Amino acid sequence: MKKFVMAAIVGTVFGALGTVQIAGPLVAQESTRKASVYEQLDLFGDIFERIRGEYVEEVDEQKLIEAAINGMLTSLDPHSSFVPPKDFDDMQLQTRGQFGGLGIEVTQEDGFVKVVSPMDGTPADEAGMESGDFITHVDGESLLGLTLNEAVEMMRGPVGSEIIITVVRKDVDEPFDVSIIRDTIKLTAVRTRLEGKTAYVRVSAFNDQTHPNLVEGFAKVVAEAGGIDQINGVVIDLRNNPGGLLSQAIAVSDAFLETGEIVSTRGRNPKDTDRVNAVPGDLAEGKPIVVLINGGSASASEIVAGALQDHQRAVVVGTKSFGKGSVQTIMPLSGKAAMRLTTARYYTPSGRSIQALGVSPDVVVEQPRRVEEEETEEESAAANRRSEADLRGSITNDSMTDDEREQLLKEQEAAAAAAELRQDDHQLAYAIDLLRGLNALQGK
Repeated sequence: MKKFVMAAIVGTVFGALGTVQIAGPLVAQESTRKASVYEQLDLFGDIFERIRGEYVEEVDEQKLIEAAINGMLTSLDPHSSFVPPKDFDDMQLQTRGQFGGLGIEVTQEDGFVKVVSPMDGTPADEAGMESGDFITHVDGESLLGLTLNEAVEMMRGPVGSEIIITVVRKDVDEPFDVSIIRDTIKLTAVRTRLEGKTAYVRVSAFNDQTHPNLVEGFAKVVAEAGGIDQINGVVIDLRNNPGGLLSQAIAVSDAFLETGEIVSTRGRNPKDTDRVNAVPGDLAEGKPIVVLINGGSASASEIVAGALQDHQRAVVVGTKSFGKGSVQTIMPLSGKAAMRLTTARYYTPSGRSIQALGVSPDVVVEQPRRVEEEETEEESAAANRRSEADLRGSITNDSMTDDEREQLLKEQEAAAAAAELRQDDHQLAYAIDLLRGLNALQGK
């Protein structure tokens, strides 16, 4: 109602200051525009009646109307869509952290379904799906020409049933098939553990559980380490996190910021701009932070990475993020349906929009593909290489005490563990090395 009042006031002011010659054409243009809209609506009604009465087969009127509504919404952008009642129920379950399916977040590009990211521990993740994969066929049927909702519907099915999807992957010459068994997806939003002296925080989704899981998990890691002073820093892993609830992205960012803006959202009307600021309190108590991102980090993940990066609270490591910088509002409709409508863009504290650009890491670190190869003779020799200490009768080092020798052995074991981690997860190993270096520079 407020918008209509404001429009009336503005029209009155212009009418008073201007002349009839100015106001007249404006009124005429508005009348013409409304007449054109009504004509188009009449045209829609005419087409609907023709289809219902003359199409070669009897049509489902409800499906026809839903398809028309969905077509109107999907013509706006890839993220606006109609949500039928069943899908609306599934969406509400997903934000609570449990739903059925394959466990992949998808979007649409060039007519095909593109994987934003597989979710941790889900059937799609275990089957080897990767961010950036294109899904071209489901059980041999092409997805070309289908809407995103229609393609997703084809991938749904009973828990325990098999689905064969055809995948096109960058740097792989030919399309290939992937078999996935559908399952009930139960997401653990946050997992934490100690990696040496580093607190590792894996955030896989932004749902209702994320911030509570973060606070609880971080407290356990600190207690395991023997207190916050025994931790050299924090790695926040947002790789392949497709996003989720804006409120949870704000809460996670706020958990590591003492002050300042976290994010701003700007809608069509400049007066709808909303800014959210941090409140005092830092879970890490000032310890250095490294944030890991990649091409599967989208939306809410990018809000967190961008906020911590702009405030120089964290070093962002990895590869450029997905670049989804828009906000979707779920609007319930009659009949228990809803529509997902893009209503705003979000901006990082420095005022940058990451829409279609993504968050650029401070340090670019690619994750090399693991290639299983037989051990070469040189590698085998290196693994079995002996040192001076292995030689029979070698003299001992008399410059070290027993305590110092024990400390050295611990450091060597830690270095060996780091080397093993580097082979298993190069980006995480780099982040931990970076934190170790930051602490060395600070003399801690």
